[in-house]
Amino acid sequence: MILYPAIDLKDGQCVRLLKGDMDKTTVFNDDPAAQARAFQDQGCQWLHMVDLNGAFAGAPVNGGAVEAILAALDIPAQLGGGIRDMATIEMWLKKGLARVILGTVAVENPDLVRKAARAFPGQVAVGIDARDGRVATKGWAEETDVQVTDLAKSFEDAGVAAIIYTDINRDGAMQGPNIPATAALARSVSIPVIASGGVSSLTDLTALKTCGAPLDGAISGRALYDGAIDLAEALALLAE
Repeated sequence: MILYPAIDLKDGQCVRLLKGDMDKTTVFNDDPAAQARAFQDQGCQWLHMVDLNGAFAGAPVNGGAVEAILAALDIPAQLGGGIRDMATIEMWLKKGLARVILGTVAVENPDLVRKAARAFPGQVAVGIDARDGRVATKGWAEETDVQVTDLAKSFEDAGVAAIIYTDINRDGAMQGPNIPATAALARSVSIPVIASGGVSSLTDLTALKTCGAPLDGAISGRALYDGAIDLAEALALLAE
């Protein structure tokens, strides 16, 4: 399993939200590129980024911060938030992103996901963010009637590189991930699943690793910044 440290970008700063609420923001670093380098220097193999403003705006907003991070890194990085057309997908991949994450458009324009996955094999992931099993879009501000598993299965033959599954009610709350839902999703599709939301201890990482489902990785943010997860210990645990 891969540990993906998370850098969530709001107004050019590295922040964490509580349960996706833009009004409940904690700033952890005003130099996102330095934060990214720190994660790399400590041994991380990947970086996960979200343009929070972009997710609400429907277009990239924190582009300067993302580009600074990419310039600072040697490891691959993935980005979600405000990526809703082919031109933006192409732009980010040309700038050095290893993988784009498509969330809102996976619900509203699934054909774009399929087209992008064909055009850029291995470089397109689907972000599925949910409350109580139902998918939320537009920066988690709008809830749909789409079920998580139904959406994931609809891309089974599309060639997407991964599904990033976030339980919104767990995100930033330091209450542990929704392991039953994450494991059930991973068992229902052949697409690699990355767990996100609430991963806040080594115990959580152990539980995900031993849940009986083939998880590709886990994303953690607040716990790494708060020191609740020791990064070196976490990387060693997942490498075993």
